[in-house]
Amino acid sequence: MNYINININFKILFVMFLAFSFFSFGWLSHSAYTPGNRIKKPSILDKIKKTKILNVVLLNAPSTYYIGSDGVQGFEYDLLNSYAKHLGVALSITKANTIKDAIELSKLEHIHITSASLTKTKKRQETFNFGPSYFEVQEQVICNRGMLGSGKFPRDIEDLAGLSITVGADTSYSERIRALQKDGYDINATLDSTLSTEELLGQVASHKIDCTVADSNIYALNQRYFPKIALAFIISEREQLAWVLAKGSKELEADMYSWFNSFNQSGKLTRLKDHYYSYVMFFNYYNTKMFYKRVKSRLPKYKKYFVKYSEKYNIPWTLLAAQSYQESYWNPRAKSFTGVRGLMMLTRKTAKILGVKNRLDPDQSIHGGTRHLNQMIKNTPKEVEGDDRLKFALAAYNIGMGHIKDAQRLAKKMGLNQNVWSDLKKALPLLSQKSYYKTLKYGYARGSEPVKYVDSIYDFRNILQNINDSH
Repeated sequence: MNYINININFKILFVMFLAFSFFSFGWLSHSAYTPGNRIKKPSILDKIKKTKILNVVLLNAPSTYYIGSDGVQGFEYDLLNSYAKHLGVALSITKANTIKDAIELSKLEHIHITSASLTKTKKRQETFNFGPSYFEVQEQVICNRGMLGSGKFPRDIEDLAGLSITVGADTSYSERIRALQKDGYDINATLDSTLSTEELLGQVASHKIDCTVADSNIYALNQRYFPKIALAFIISEREQLAWVLAKGSKELEADMYSWFNSFNQSGKLTRLKDHYYSYVMFFNYYNTKMFYKRVKSRLPKYKKYFVKYSEKYNIPWTLLAAQSYQESYWNPRAKSFTGVRGLMMLTRKTAKILGVKNRLDPDQSIHGGTRHLNQMIKNTPKEVEGDDRLKFALAAYNIGMGHIKDAQRLAKKMGLNQNVWSDLKKALPLLSQKSYYKTLKYGYARGSEPVKYVDSIYDFRNILQNINDSH
């Protein structure tokens, strides 16, 4: 009997010992655990640094991102590229053709940042995670300049009644129009989901519509290309542009704010804004009277260089001189809003390739520009013959050979002769229309510019030839 009791007690003690042991192990393990020892899930920023790729959506527009004669450029592209360099990663760009497209693409799982001149509106902040503000703008009503003399040019919101107005769908402009309509204003506006803001400004210029709404920076960039548009009035308070960040990207957002503060305080943001916007108010075309005046006052200083390199590269000196006037008005210290300089307006990159050490030196600038034009002539497809080779080369000097080849492919699809300038100039302006450029290799381009550029050069050349022949 005693033996049985002892055995039962031993079993009870053994079970109690095991229970105490498990409790002690659990307690000690819990005591030793700290949140810092938890396995941390990689953040979006960690993944970006690991893959060395920053996936971004960029709006294909002059204020944002486009391929120019000197490669990829655009204010927001340069800003994003600076941030990518800070991270030590490469940009992987997904192109959007409209703001609506950009917003839809921003929802893709692999996209980290969307850059599309997006305003931080209250409605958008309810849906999207915005990064730091990098630009301040105001929404402006832009109308056809020809309405000024008719008494129909609007001066305030009430004057918009009865006018033909179109704005982009799913933009801050459409939000503004809806809010004004809700407040009782008589505004008959069409919301278009297919045309970009730049295309709508083009429609205003051609008076297909009376007015549209655009941010102040977009108007500033485009008024030099569309002289028939004019600012009617400002329709909003000052607003902020910012990038849209992927959801759950707190570490990326914190890093971006830290970088942006340093970028801004260093003066780099100011220099970038100056590069794209400081000269937009000062560029227009001079009339024939001014050209005749400068033929007498300026050309004699530089004619010897045009003749010298004309003979070296077998290009008419009158054409070189006319091109130089179109580029710089024969001002050796000329500088454009994009930073190109000198009599032949060479970019820093192009000048370096050509061996031009001082872009402001007339001899070096004319030599470099002539040599660059000669390279464009050589790169022009062999099927292009006669004087058309020179016109193709001039257009490529202005917009880049990639866009010229895009226009050739487009001309062929249209049943035009892609190797004849008179046909190519019909296709080039279409490069600025989304329905065309979205299918092309080099994307958006101001295709009407090289047409005006070549036509103007040949007009100036004809005047010079007539003056030369009369002496």
